[in-house]
Amino acid sequence: MRQIRRLAAAVVGALTAAASPTLAQSPSTSFYAGKTVTLLIGFGSGGGNDIWARMVARHMGKHLPGNPNIVPQNLPGAGGLLVANQLYNVSPKDGSVIALINRGIPMEPLLGGAGTQFDPLKFNWLGSPDRDTAICVSRKDSGVATMQDLFQKELVMGATGSGADSAVYPEFMHLLLGMKFKVVKGYKGSNEVRLAMERGEVQGICGSNDSVMNSDIGRSGKLVVLFQARLEPDPRLKDLPLGSASARTAEERQILELFFMRATLGRPFVAPPGLPAERVATLRKAFADTMADKAFVDEASKQSFTVEPMTGEELAAQVERAFKMPADIVKKTTDVLGRITSADKK
Repeated sequence: MRQIRRLAAAVVGALTAAASPTLAQSPSTSFYAGKTVTLLIGFGSGGGNDIWARMVARHMGKHLPGNPNIVPQNLPGAGGLLVANQLYNVSPKDGSVIALINRGIPMEPLLGGAGTQFDPLKFNWLGSPDRDTAICVSRKDSGVATMQDLFQKELVMGATGSGADSAVYPEFMHLLLGMKFKVVKGYKGSNEVRLAMERGEVQGICGSNDSVMNSDIGRSGKLVVLFQARLEPDPRLKDLPLGSASARTAEERQILELFFMRATLGRPFVAPPGLPAERVATLRKAFADTMADKAFVDEASKQSFTVEPMTGEELAAQVERAFKMPADIVKKTTDVLGRITSADKK
């Protein structure tokens, strides 16, 4: 009888623990409870990526079990390469550190980028809050009003570091197609480039449509969009020309397809490699739940941002697709990017 009573008490205790969230916690709950999660931001403060990251930080914690605080930390440098290398090689591999990286960075190892210390196929992709399109714009008083004007007249573009969209897009189009872009680098962030445009230091920028057109100078009506950096039109920008339309051959179009794949990654939030599968699933679910959170969507709307999320699985599939491109197209794309790197060293 004593054995029976002890067995019954054990069963009751187990059932009670299972029913009580304070007594029976999932591994993720027990891990995140009382923790602080760091969100590394591979961009300077004030730009569109920084605003998106800080909004995610404010809302995602309540969708993680244990409701940890998420603290954003700007870590710009090397066009976003610094934060990718740190996340992959230095940050804890337990889900306590995640990052928003430059969407072009995952393509760097494939395309011969210098200083890459990571394998993008091993990152744990969490998702993107939007599918924003990259555009190249000019001031209306620059004398460059259309994409075709770029083949006749020089346009001075402001940019951050080498490897950033603001630098790579105009440099690539210049070397591959002959567009007369002149790029001035060294600005700390896209916000600083836009301020330089207002001062007349530079005449244009390539970057996120939302970030550029929702900025003060974008809303002022002083800018004209020259083209969108896509193969297929963004439904919101269907009347604007595609950069790929300037391709003169089928080969150039394939090269642009590979190059523009960077834009398909939106604003990628990632976790380091080596996380337990259960923790990756927890982070992906929390990110997806954040994207559906009315408070998050309302805050994005106040910033004139549109929440159009991509899942971590979608991001991973896009990266895998890029790494399966034909070797000759990869080489020719790499050759153009190599010329950009060589020019930077002079």
